[in-house]
Formats: sequence, C-alpha cells, structure tokens
Amino acid sequence: MKLSEFEFELADSFIAEFPADQRDESRLMVVHRESGKFEHKMFKDVIDYFDDGDVMVVNDTKVFPARMYGNKEKTGAKIEVFLLRELNRDSLLWDVLVDPARKIRIGNKLYFGQEDELVAEVIDNTTSRGRTLRFLFDGSYDEFKATITKLGETPLPKYIKRDPVPEDEERYQTIFASNEGAVAAPTAGLHFSKQLMKRLEIKGIEFAPITLHVGLGTFRPVDVEDLTKHKMDSEELYIGQQTSDLVNQAKLNKKKVCAIGTTATRALESSVTVNKKLKPFDGWTNKFIFPPYEFTIPDALITNFHMPKSTLLMMISAYCGHDLMMKAYKEAKKEKYRFYSYGDAMLIL
Repeated sequence: MKLSEFEFELADSFIAEFPADQRDESRLMVVHRESGKFEHKMFKDVIDYFDDGDVMVVNDTKVFPARMYGNKEKTGAKIEVFLLRELNRDSLLWDVLVDPARKIRIGNKLYFGQEDELVAEVIDNTTSRGRTLRFLFDGSYDEFKATITKLGETPLPKYIKRDPVPEDEERYQTIFASNEGAVAAPTAGLHFSKQLMKRLEIKGIEFAPITLHVGLGTFRPVDVEDLTKHKMDSEELYIGQQTSDLVNQAKLNKKKVCAIGTTATRALESSVTVNKKLKPFDGWTNKFIFPPYEFTIPDALITNFHMPKSTLLMMISAYCGHDLMMKAYKEAKKEKYRFYSYGDAMLIL
C-alpha cells in the first residue's frame, strides 16, 4: 500500500484539546470486523464485550516531564529542549531535540531554571534537530532527576495548542503507569479508570502488563510513498514471563486477548515464536506494522482515532482492513468523535 491511501481531511475542531471529565466516559465506537457493523457506546460499556478468562494487555510505561525550557549562554535566547532518551546515567548524557535547532552549536551551554539550577553543555549533533547534552550537576542522580521533574513539563503533543494545566500531570498518564521512560502516553490506556478496572477484574478479566517506552518516532511523519522504505525508530520493550504465560494460556483456552493500544499491539507482535506463542522479551523493537499483515496474538484492539498518514493509522488499517477502517473514520467524523491523544476510543472486534 502507498502513503497516499492513508490521507483524509480532518478539521482542527475534531482534535481534543482536553480529556473527557471522567476517564471512562469518553465515547467508544465498536467496530465489528466480520459484519462491518458499528456501534456507538460510552467507554465504560467496554466491559460488555469481554468475559471471564479474557486478557487485556496494557502498556505500563510512565511519561516523564520531557519538555524543558532553557536559555542559551551569552545571548539568553529561549531554547526548548525535549528529552528523548537517557544515554549514560553516570555521565548524565541525554539525547534531546532542540528548537530552534539552528541556534545551537556544539560547545554551547544552556541554563535551566530561574536560578540557573541546571546547566547543560551541547557535546554532539545527532540529527539536524537532535543534539546530545551533558548535564553538569553536582548532586546525586536522585537529586538530578528531582530537578528535571521540577523544571520539566508534561510533554503534551504539539497538536494540542494550549499550554499544559496542572491536571495534565495526572490525566496524561494511564492508571497503569509505573515504569518511567516514555515521552508520550500510550493513549488507549487513558480511558481506563480504577473503578472500570475493578469491575473488569470482578468479571474475571485479567490484566497483563508489558512495557514499551513510547518515543517520538511513533509520531514521526512517514515521508516516503512506498511504505516498505519507512524505518521506525527503536523503542525499549520489556515483556515478562508472567505476561507471556497469561496470554498463551488465554489463547490455549480460546479466550480473547485484547491489546490496549497500538503500543501494546506492536509489543505483542514483536516477540512471537514460530509456533505462534508469545515469549518474554527484553530489548528494543522497531517493528512497523502496515497492510498486508497477519496478526498472531491480539483478537481485539482498543485504540484512539489517529492522524492521517500516521504509522498508527497504518497499523489499524492492517488490523481491521483498509476499507472498513476508512468507513469507520468517516463514521467517526459524521458522529463528531474526538480525535488523537485526549480523544475518544475505538474497540475493534
């Protein structure tokens, strides 16, 4: 398939600037792959589609406050620094994006905080926008992380045009978030509330965690018409033995395995044995799923509504069939569903 087949018009009015008042009261479009039928529900109705012994695979990555604002030495120019990845804990080396990139050279120092409580030196150019920074900090690593947490802000996606508000700190994390390392939330998980999770558990649904630290590569635009030429950035992935056992037992018992989000789906499909079992994994994945693709693990998928021409949309196309996906998106626009990170959800069965 070609990139142009994933284009559709989307007015700004569809983009959710704020989350629903309650996590589980966003809307839910249910897409039935076999019949091609759509249903319109509230997210908390998701419980009606699952039974005792079914497994939901959730991404327990935690977003850290990755966006910081600093000033360049001498000129005082304001620089936005987006922390992408810790390269070396002992040396406090980080991979970052800087904006505006043209103003930053190797050797420049950047100052953060009103009292210049954090200083960083640019030591390498990784890409046209990317740099490697060495933070110059005297205290312990825990003190360093506490300083970054204090100075950083919740890294809301750029298409949310407003400034962050205090509520974002909690609402841009899932209730499963426990392993810090993501620069963007696994957004399908944002719809789960503690009450809904408890109701699902009482019904006998099991939760199996994986950890995929979402990087900005997930949102990097595809700029090649031939999708086979697109390369995904690598993201750190961990799947434990317990999760593998839960998923494999559910498959054996003919129970549903539902991936909560495209990140959980990529994780599951990144670690499959030749006899179609899930196996533990500890490493990096750059798996890119686009049509045609035969899924091995998930029988159902919960996801948000994605951007045109995004890798996330391509995965959904592979999962539910391209024509049905395009019909579902047309229906979502007609019914005024909210799109992207803080938007509504889709359950594909």
